[in-house]
Amino acid sequence: MRSTAHVLPKPAEYLKDQPSFLFKHLELIMALVSGMLILLAWLVMREDLISFGVGLYLSAYVIGGYHKAIEGIQATLKDKKLNVELLMITAATGAAIIGYWTEGAILIFIFALSGALETYTMNKSRNEISSLMDLQPQEAWIVENGVERKVSADSLEPGDQIIVRPGERVPADGIILSGRTTIDEAAFTGESIPVSKDKEMQVMAGTVNLTGLIEIKVTKKSDETMFQKIIELVQSAQSEKPPSQLFIERFEGTYVKGVLLFTGIMLFLPYLAFGWSYEETFYRAMVLLVVASPCALVASIMPASLSAISNGAKKGILFKGGVHLENLTTIKAIAFDKTGTLTQGKPEVTNWYIRQDQDKQEIVAAVASIEKQSNHPLAQAIASYAERQHAVSFKKPESVEDVTGFGLKATFNGGQWRIGKADWFSPELKKTFDKGTPEKYSLEGKTIVFIEKNGIVLSYIALKDQVRPQTIEAIKYLKSLGIRTVMLTGDSDSTARTIMMETGVDQYKAECLPEMKVEEIKKLKAEFQSIAMVGDGINDAPALATATVGVAMGAGSDAALETADVVLVKNDLPKIAEAIKLSRKMHRIVKQNIVFSLSVITILVVSNLFQAVDLPLGVIGHEGSTILVILNGLRLLKS
Repeated sequence: MRSTAHVLPKPAEYLKDQPSFLFKHLELIMALVSGMLILLAWLVMREDLISFGVGLYLSAYVIGGYHKAIEGIQATLKDKKLNVELLMITAATGAAIIGYWTEGAILIFIFALSGALETYTMNKSRNEISSLMDLQPQEAWIVENGVERKVSADSLEPGDQIIVRPGERVPADGIILSGRTTIDEAAFTGESIPVSKDKEMQVMAGTVNLTGLIEIKVTKKSDETMFQKIIELVQSAQSEKPPSQLFIERFEGTYVKGVLLFTGIMLFLPYLAFGWSYEETFYRAMVLLVVASPCALVASIMPASLSAISNGAKKGILFKGGVHLENLTTIKAIAFDKTGTLTQGKPEVTNWYIRQDQDKQEIVAAVASIEKQSNHPLAQAIASYAERQHAVSFKKPESVEDVTGFGLKATFNGGQWRIGKADWFSPELKKTFDKGTPEKYSLEGKTIVFIEKNGIVLSYIALKDQVRPQTIEAIKYLKSLGIRTVMLTGDSDSTARTIMMETGVDQYKAECLPEMKVEEIKKLKAEFQSIAMVGDGINDAPALATATVGVAMGAGSDAALETADVVLVKNDLPKIAEAIKLSRKMHRIVKQNIVFSLSVITILVVSNLFQAVDLPLGVIGHEGSTILVILNGLRLLKS
């Protein structure tokens, strides 16, 4: 994480500063224009309009090679070393010098197109910051000398007292001074059930105040909140280059130096040492520059990657670039968020116990009608269950009161009802049930809601976030591939242990806040080197960015979707196994292409040294190998 804190711009200002659509896609547009100019020049040259054709080729060179030339020059000046971009421009120029305009222009076009697509993919994967910032409240109600005043959330300082009303997002980290409420912390803990908050309890910026008005004492500056940490964790993780990228950059420098050095030697050595004419020497040097250019090497990866990405899209698996497909090949462990990933992400009624001496239909109808008046997730789940299982007819209660932090108090058909959490009821009242039964459900990770009528507890309901139907199948298949499965959740230890036993994951870590998930991901990376993280919430975004490959569920938050490298459109966990299989298939094809293209380059270079290959044959071999590796990569469209 960066040590220097900073205040982020407001969402509107941030979005306003983003480049226009045309500017962001300019490199791709110029590459396509270059391709069209090459086609037009080739047709013109067939009609013997040489000067016009050469002018079109020169235009294609300039338009297609502009970005790569600038990129290569800037990188050379910055890093003090040569790169493939300069080699490609030099090779294309060499082809033009000896009259092979088409080959040089195609070389420029292929390289420019691949670079433009890579740039486009990278830009798409960096939009999560704007999604995160949409959740940051921009204003707050500060209380000074008993007077409320609206101020910028960025101006809040530790010690300030603020008011947060129901339905508003908390603008800063702090401690509740007065009031009682229910807070939706799903964005940070992943817990689908809102948390009751009372005096002296902590709240976090960006969470949602659902029910009661609360007064908060600010404890952190706006640039030190949990919300800010999440954004900085994402930025930090994305700024770190993966090992494969570092290896490619090291190989690039070595390759370019070797080719340029060899070409420089070929410009003089045959003339001085072997008696070749200088025309023949220069000709062979230009042939070497063309056949040694890594056009086929570049095409070894991009077509295969794009084909695999298209294949995955048909199956509901969205990849944000070929590098993520490559990284999936090496995955040895997968970490899963619980809520919304392994589970459905919303509570459901699993058990409803009613004392035998009570009228079941009366209790179900009363509870359903009362809970129907609340928008709390637990209340909605109970009302939905009653309607679905018991076909009750809802009737509006005479009165309903939301007792913040506890539940609902209501008058229904003349009776006084209370429906709420266990803490609201005395131990004596709860003893009317078989000894230990509610506690047993609590140990299974279920939330217990008690029902009281006229001072007597008559019933209780157990609710739980249920495991997805496909989860067990997906975990079983991943384990068969030798992949370690881990669950990271903000839930309690008992709930996490229950879900682990139900799903079959190998291990778990409970009560994880976002920074804790990042630490766990780093520990797993140290142990397994290459790991994936699967999640759906904003709280998962830093961990998704830190993992070798981040996988988001399609119904998850925008931040998770933008941060992740892979998105499962239909929330179908078994698709992860399909993605890994597709990755391994692509890895084999890329390896085939690289071996083949390097072999062709080696043969052509050696043949050129023995004067056994002329430029037309060298171009055919070079371009032919490029076409073959592209076709081999396109096999993934039907894999």
